Amino acid sequence: MEIGSLPFPFLTPEDYSFLFPEGTMDPNFNLNTKKRHRNDNEQSPWKTNSNTDLNDTALNDLLNSLIHLDKQQQPMVMNSRSVQPQFQFDFDSSPTKRPRRRDDDTDSIMQTPSSSTSTGPQRRLWVKDRSKDWWERCSHPDFPEDEFRRCFRMSKATFDLICKELDSAVTKKNTMLRDAIPVRQRVAVCIWRLATGDPLREVSKRFGLGISTCHKLVLEVCSAIKTVLMPKFLRWPDDANMKLIKQEFESVSGIPNVGGSMYTTHIPIIAPKSNVNAYFNKRHTERNQKTSYSITVQGVVDPKGVFTDVCIGWPGSLSDDLVLEKSALYQRASRGSLKDVWVVGNSGHPLMDGILVPYTHQNLTWTQHAFNEKVGDIQKIAKDAFARLKGRWSCLQKRTEVKLEELPGVLGACCVLHNICEMRNEGMEPEWEFELFDDEMVAENTTRSPASEQARDHIAHYLLHHGCAGTAFF
Repeated sequence: MEIGSLPFPFLTPEDYSFLFPEGTMDPNFNLNTKKRHRNDNEQSPWKTNSNTDLNDTALNDLLNSLIHLDKQQQPMVMNSRSVQPQFQFDFDSSPTKRPRRRDDDTDSIMQTPSSSTSTGPQRRLWVKDRSKDWWERCSHPDFPEDEFRRCFRMSKATFDLICKELDSAVTKKNTMLRDAIPVRQRVAVCIWRLATGDPLREVSKRFGLGISTCHKLVLEVCSAIKTVLMPKFLRWPDDANMKLIKQEFESVSGIPNVGGSMYTTHIPIIAPKSNVNAYFNKRHTERNQKTSYSITVQGVVDPKGVFTDVCIGWPGSLSDDLVLEKSALYQRASRGSLKDVWVVGNSGHPLMDGILVPYTHQNLTWTQHAFNEKVGDIQKIAKDAFARLKGRWSCLQKRTEVKLEELPGVLGACCVLHNICEMRNEGMEPEWEFELFDDEMVAENTTRSPASEQARDHIAHYLLHHGCAGTAFF
C-alpha cells in the first residue's frame, strides 16, 4: 500500500516518530525485515536497539487502526509547498500463501475438457492392445469346418443357432468409451472355455480380451443359456413325447413303461473355504490316493442320451440315494406324478414308486439275473451320455477356478449345450472320449415300497417268459 500524503494533517512527523526506529523515516525504508538487505558488519537491530524490539503483530494492528481511522475522516488539503515523505509498508510479514480455489473455478476446470472434446474427437478409454488374430481367423467364413469343430465341439451351424437364440440376452450397446464385444465373440469365449477347460490366461490370449473380461463373459453367457435355452432344450417330456420314449426303451430292453435312465456323477472342485467335510469325496480319494472334493450332477436321459431332468450342486460326500431324495424328481415320484412311468436307476438308488433298480441281494435267480442284465442295458445309455458330456466339455474333467456358488450355473449350461449337440446329431471325435470313474454304492434302504417290489418281480417274470431275457448269466 502506498501513502501519497500524510493521513493526519494535525500531526507532524515528530509527533509519531516514536513509533518507528531510528532511520526508518527515510522514504526508502521498508519495515519488512525479510526483504531488507544489510551489510555483514552491520549489527542486527533486533539485538542492539531496544526501540526496534517491537512485536510485528502489535505494529500491524496499530497501523491497521490508523488506516481505518483515515477512511472515516475526510482528507484535508495541505500546503503544496511542504514536501511530505512517502512511506511504503508491508503489513503482512507472514509468508505468502496460495489462495484456496473456489468451487466455481473447479467446475470451470472440469468442464473445460468436455467443451474442447465436443468439437474434437471423442474421448476413448485406454485399453491394452491385444492380438485378435486367432479369433478373426476362426470367425472368418473360410475357416475349415473340421477345425472349427475341434475348437468348439460343434459345427458352425449349431454355433450360429446358439448365437441367434442368445442374441437378445447377451447383446450390449456401444459407449463413447469403447465398442461392445460382439455376440459371436461372447458366445465363443464361453463355449471355448467349457470345451477345452483351459485357464483364463489362455482364453485371454486366444480372443484378445482381458482375463477378468473373459471370466465375466463365461458367467454371463452361462446364465443366459440357463435362462433362455434351458426351458427349450432341457425339460421333462410331455405325454406325446413320453409315449415315444417308452417305445424306444422297450425296444432296447423289453421292459415296458420306462421313461428315463438315471445316473449320478461327480465333478471335481477345489477345496471350499467353508464346510469342507461335506464336499470330501471318500471314494475318489481312496481310488486316486489323493484328497478329492466334488459336487454331484444327477441326470435323467431319454434313449438318445438327451437330458430330461438334472439335479446339480449337492456335496460330493452324499450317496446317490441321498442326492435323489433332495431332487425334484424324488418329489415328483413321491406325489405319484410318475404314474405308469419307470425311471431306471442303479444299485445306489432305492426301489420306490416310479424308480426301478436292479436286484442287489446275494444268490440271485435266473429271472433276477435276466432282469439285472436288461436294467444294465438301460443304465448304459445314461452312463454313455454322461461320458459324452464330460468328454465334449473338458472343464468337467478337472478342478476349475469358478466359485462354488457359481458352478451349478456353469454345469447346467454344459448340460443344455450337450442336449443341443445331441439333438443336432453332433458326432464325438475319438480324442474326446472319456471314461467315467463313479463308484456305485448299494443304498442303505434298498426297498421303500412293497408295491414297487412286487411290480419289479412281475417285470422280471414277464421278461423271462416272453423270451426277452438275456443269456449273459448262463
